[in-house]
Amino acid sequence: MLLSEMSLEYKRAQLTFHARIKELRAEARTEPNPRRVAALQARVKDLEPLCREARELAELTGRYYERGYYKNEKYSL
Repeated sequence: MLLSEMSLEYKRAQLTFHARIKELRAEARTEPNPRRVAALQARVKDLEPLCREARELAELTGRYYERGYYKNEKYSL
């Protein structure tokens, strides 16, 4: 798999995570049960780092070979 293909997969994953986070937040706003609201917020909190990492990796893999691109040190070996 090429890095450009990986970039697209990471972008798709990021969009999926983002859409699910939006759904969970909307559900939490209308939920009357406080325990359920807390559970939904906890799930959002768990998904946010995954969404951020997928976005960062999409950019890294998409721009890896560009001259002058400052690579994220978080993902360097």
